[in-house]
Amino acid sequence: MNFNCTANKEQKKTVDQSILLCCKFFVSESRNNATLNAIERAARSNPETVIVNMFHDRAYNRARYDLVSYVLHDCTGNPIYSPLHQTVIAMAEATFNAVNLEFHEGAHPRLGAVDDIVFHPLGHASLDEAAWLAKAVAADIGNRFSVPVFLYAAAHPTGKELDAIRRELGYYRPNSRGSQWAGWAMPETLPLSPDEGPNVVSRAKGITMIGARPWVTLYNVPILCTDVSVARRIARKVSARGGGLPTVQTIALVHEDSTEIACMLLDSKQVGADRVQNRVEMLAAQEGLDIEQGYFTDISPEMIVEKYMKLINSANKS
Repeated sequence: MNFNCTANKEQKKTVDQSILLCCKFFVSESRNNATLNAIERAARSNPETVIVNMFHDRAYNRARYDLVSYVLHDCTGNPIYSPLHQTVIAMAEATFNAVNLEFHEGAHPRLGAVDDIVFHPLGHASLDEAAWLAKAVAADIGNRFSVPVFLYAAAHPTGKELDAIRRELGYYRPNSRGSQWAGWAMPETLPLSPDEGPNVVSRAKGITMIGARPWVTLYNVPILCTDVSVARRIARKVSARGGGLPTVQTIALVHEDSTEIACMLLDSKQVGADRVQNRVEMLAAQEGLDIEQGYFTDISPEMIVEKYMKLINSANKS
């Protein structure tokens, strides 16, 4: 549904609120409150962009901000503007000003201060609209901040997936004390050519991944053991790549005084959290281990749209 050139202001508002994009913005920081506050201020700098969820994990030293706004179209139906664009750029600038990857350490892999930005279509929005915004943001981040940017999924020319690019860049290999990631451990000249930005990496900023894809559910299952090699063995058997559950990607990570299987459910209608939980429980039992109930780190797209509508309507009335 797109408005035409003669649509009045009230019609535009209605259409704007039915064609929505959600941005998940991942930052390599969760322990420095001043930094997190600066990023959050940038996220709130545009009243037409709404923060619908935030998730911080101190062990991983990683934070995620979920933001929603509308997409504006021209008279031919092409997307031309979203408030998310300037908000995400402001957040990236705040992050690059405050986070130095050379001094970063955590239990979650990362390749950049702004590690990953992904756009999901919501409401009546399409994946093409999400890809349009991903590519526009990638060009700005690459050029304005001299950061190599790799596009993935619907934003990539051939649909190359995030995990494939990360694997080629060594994302999954810990580089500190066996199970931690610290500093920048790759050559400053990249082995792959980025889609935007320079081929030479700033050790302070690192690399940014930017993609567009249908909704992905994030679900973590704690395992009551500290041996990450056992957790990795379980994670491999849960994942599609290891012959486990289709549309599930996993990584085993040290988390506080235990380990956990961090899962990306690429199609939760095909394979949901219950099947993942049962699979991990069965495999852990074979290893003589107990697990805890898993937890979601995000909320459902339906809840996100509902929360966005309540917040934006409340803001419009004030």
